[in-house]
Amino acid sequence: MEAAEMTSPMTTITDVNELKRIASQVRRDIVRMVHAVNSGHPGASLGCTDFFVTLYFNIMMHDAKHFKMDAKGEDAFFLSNGHISPVWYSTLAHSGYFPVAELNTFRKLNSRLQGHPATEEGLPGIRIASGSLGQGLSAACGMAEAKRLDKDESTVFVLHGDGELQEGQIWEAAMYAAHRKLDNIIATVDYNGRQIDGDVNDVMGLGDLKGKWAAFGWNVLEMDGHDIDAIIKTIEKAKAMRGSGKPTVILMRTEMGQGVDFMVGSHKWHGVAPNDEQLKTALLQLEETLGDYPEPKK
Repeated sequence: MEAAEMTSPMTTITDVNELKRIASQVRRDIVRMVHAVNSGHPGASLGCTDFFVTLYFNIMMHDAKHFKMDAKGEDAFFLSNGHISPVWYSTLAHSGYFPVAELNTFRKLNSRLQGHPATEEGLPGIRIASGSLGQGLSAACGMAEAKRLDKDESTVFVLHGDGELQEGQIWEAAMYAAHRKLDNIIATVDYNGRQIDGDVNDVMGLGDLKGKWAAFGWNVLEMDGHDIDAIIKTIEKAKAMRGSGKPTVILMRTEMGQGVDFMVGSHKWHGVAPNDEQLKTALLQLEETLGDYPEPKK
């Protein structure tokens, strides 16, 4: 079988300050999207913004203009904790997968931008429906197996929430990936210590998470999820582990609500939208850098 032809990557942004500028706009999009419909999950979306922007604008090899469900010849990303769709939709839009103005339709009837990512409307960038927690790593394993069969040297990325690791299916998939030596998988855990009902340690503590992944046969790295330089260096290190015969997981420390002072570090903003005054306060803290998408017509 011939090796899969690699897709030309989109223009890579190496200027960290420019990546920070994009991240600021994505955070503005997030709070505006959830405010507009008084629904959605801003907390972890804000916390994962630096990761998403760095992944899509600096790390991943992907082609927004020619999206392929099978991801042949390009890196693939799966969002397992699908409730943080606002950050993904904004990142995809600014990457060129669909018009930024479509963010106006978030969580509305007949929109392609549902509260949890879905595939039936064919939104470019989305390969699986997610939001039923615990399933993303299984999907990543399937894609990783397909790429290996195709002799495709690209990478499969998947993001999880730390509370999501309370789901047993995650650990079944972790065993499978290690057993099958799927070293083309890089999983990241948003390790913010919060979930919908409170602190993860109070709901169901994860114990020695680093030791657990290592015991399951994974390479384990750690990084600060708000330090773009660190994100770039850590993911590049993870990519360099290809050939080790082990999948790699990155434990990413973040703060829920990062960028908005009254949201930072509180599980109460897991799934609550800001009111009008709170939105104004949040937007004053977040610089408009790429231009806000227009308000919907009344």
